[in-house]
Amino acid sequence: MIALLSPGQGAQAPGMLGPWLEVPGTDDLLSACAEAAGLDLRTLGTTADAETIKDTAVAQPLIVAASLLSLHALQAALVTREASLAGTSDWVDIAAGHSVGEFAAAASAGVLTPTDALHLVGVRGAAMAEAAGRAETGMSAVVGGQPAEVEAALAAHDLVGANVNAGGQVVAAGLLTDLRALEADPPARARVIPLAVAGAFHTSYMSPAVQAVQAVADGLSPADPAVRLLSNAAGNTITSGGEALAGLVAQISSPVRWDLCQEAMLTAEVTAAVELAPAGVLTGLARRSMRGVETVALKSPDDLDAAVDLIIRTRSTRES
Repeated sequence: MIALLSPGQGAQAPGMLGPWLEVPGTDDLLSACAEAAGLDLRTLGTTADAETIKDTAVAQPLIVAASLLSLHALQAALVTREASLAGTSDWVDIAAGHSVGEFAAAASAGVLTPTDALHLVGVRGAAMAEAAGRAETGMSAVVGGQPAEVEAALAAHDLVGANVNAGGQVVAAGLLTDLRALEADPPARARVIPLAVAGAFHTSYMSPAVQAVQAVADGLSPADPAVRLLSNAAGNTITSGGEALAGLVAQISSPVRWDLCQEAMLTAEVTAAVELAPAGVLTGLARRSMRGVETVALKSPDDLDAAVDLIIRTRSTRES
């Protein structure tokens, strides 16, 4: 079984689109994505500095565009080696994305077109940035500690586990004053690391953004998933386009349960995972929590051959 993973906010890096634009066909795709998002993604993804692309309104569409460009490049490389692998449904068994990466996963599974995904993400990023400005909130990674003790510590400080990532990592979210209190009084054997994000994403503080994204989502016509698509909410399988779109809207103010997504992949006996650009975070989590699953992170076109080799080898082993 092969899983296709799409990373979330924080994975962006200056110049990350540049190498992918050297792959035939990606230039036109980026132009369409940029128009749909209402942003100059070409400049933002090639010459903008780290501070500029840290902005939530920029980072989110930029990450999803990078994922879809790398998927386009991977698909072209696969067809060159094996003509029967003409679409993602020919080789992807499970698609899953972390936070905003769920939009790229939905596009990969055929639920949304790339341009619909980027339009929706453009609205999402801007709306979440606006919502974050309404209160002094943020997020901190809590690494280590016993799960029950971490959960109790968060509750004691009026914080929410906004991302439960497995591998001993929970991302706490809430008011900055409460996050500082947690840092001063961490759970036993745990470290609290402030994250460079604009607000308490995936919490009730993002409720205003939900309304803005829902208004746009109501005008879309999603298709049913062509491959098995996992939900951030509980790692469950999404069965229809309507369910997928509703989940994409709801997750803006709801926790990301990546731990349950990983459990679902292990239960499905996934043996290989390819992470789309800007890759590295999800394959890193997989190495800690999905032992035995072979991974490839598409950090640049130089990684395409390794990804193609893994996909073809995994399919051959399954079919033999």
